[in-house]
Amino acid sequence: EDGAWIDSGENDNAIVQTLTRTPGSLGVFGYSFLEQNLDTVKAETIDGVAPTLDTIADGSYPLARSLYIYVKKAHIGVTPGLLQFVQEFVSNGSAGRDGYLEDRGLVPLPADQLAAQQAAIQAQTVMARPQ
Repeated sequence: EDGAWIDSGENDNAIVQTLTRTPGSLGVFGYSFLEQNLDTVKAETIDGVAPTLDTIADGSYPLARSLYIYVKKAHIGVTPGLLQFVQEFVSNGSAGRDGYLEDRGLVPLPADQLAAQQAAIQAQTVMARPQ
């Protein structure tokens, strides 16, 4: 209500327009959109850490967040294509470095973490119940 925060929803273009019209302002949007607009806006460091593919992937950039998908094991084999979808989602060609999901704006996991996710899917490992 004090004008300190203006919610622009999911409209990243509106955020960039607001930033260019309002010197000293700060906007929050995805890394891929930042990369596309580096000629117009600049990234903010947090505790001396700048947003890069590496700092987002390793979790050291504090504003980074992971994307999770959850699949009920009981649905595998019942929902056509579900297992194939999940396997493709974490394949090297999609979720690895230079995979097509990176081209769509997602930051790939480090290779060891991606391999762990691939192994969990291959074994159809059930998540532990949250404590």
